[in-house]
Amino acid sequence: MIADIPFNSIKTGDFAQLSKTIAEADVYTFAGVCGDFNPLHVDAEYAKGTPFKQRVAHGMLSASLISAVLGTALPGKNTIYLEQSLKFTAPVFIGDTITAKAEVTEIITEKKLLRLKTEVFNQEGKMVITGEAMVMKRS
Repeated sequence: MIADIPFNSIKTGDFAQLSKTIAEADVYTFAGVCGDFNPLHVDAEYAKGTPFKQRVAHGMLSASLISAVLGTALPGKNTIYLEQSLKFTAPVFIGDTITAKAEVTEIITEKKLLRLKTEVFNQEGKMVITGEAMVMKRS
């Protein structure tokens, strides 16, 4: 179900989060969509020879879970994604369960804008992405 939180009921400190386990199929599908077939992502033998010793999910695949939070949970329906900064702080591997969290840090009422702190954590609670988003809530 997609949330549709009215702009006027959103408060600083409100947050939402979504979790997803990254499957091998997710990595291959994402590679097909974006065209990034870097062997670090899609070739297990190649990845064994890297410092990570295994395939790493695309950073933008992990970051896309932030979009899911904003578009379906907070603020949800009628959200226009305007900006996103990202800092990748740790790798995400196939089989990891990641949780994306978005927290309202600023409300710009006259333009119906929200600034949100965005973070993604793995199943061990380690931050893998940090950043900030700006969205417009149309209703």
